[in-house]
Amino acid sequence: MKPAWDQLMEAYTGHATAVVADVDCTADGKSLCDMVGVRGYPSIKWGSPDDLQDYKGGRTFDALKKFADESLKPMCGPANLDLCDDAKKAKITVLMQTSDAELDAMLSSIESAISLVEQTFKDGVAVLDARYKELSANKGPDFDAEVDKLLCCS
Repeated sequence: MKPAWDQLMEAYTGHATAVVADVDCTADGKSLCDMVGVRGYPSIKWGSPDDLQDYKGGRTFDALKKFADESLKPMCGPANLDLCDDAKKAKITVLMQTSDAELDAMLSSIESAISLVEQTFKDGVAVLDARYKELSANKGPDFDAEVDKLLCCS
């Protein structure tokens, strides 16, 4: 993929509204990668720097170029309110007028809700894992032999 990405960076060098770049997440770029949620390599993120999304398309130059040509353009956001529909413009306007303290409180509330959902999921998996182990232990030593008889050679 690296040659295709390098070719795409070359094609977008000096572009008026789009930047195509790479970041080494194992070196100086690690903090940036952590901040935008890079979990594996190679990862491609796209969109507004304030709201990067995972790219899930092809990894050839042609696929990357087609996606870039169609998608890398100014998007709705605080810097481009004129590109937003009325509903998004209203939401952004409200958020821009919200104090830092209120935004911090909102973020804290969202993070708490996410933590609760994640803990509920982990607890559910633990219950399922315990039940699986119980069922596996109770199937009996002759279970595999009985299954073999039923499936192939009875």
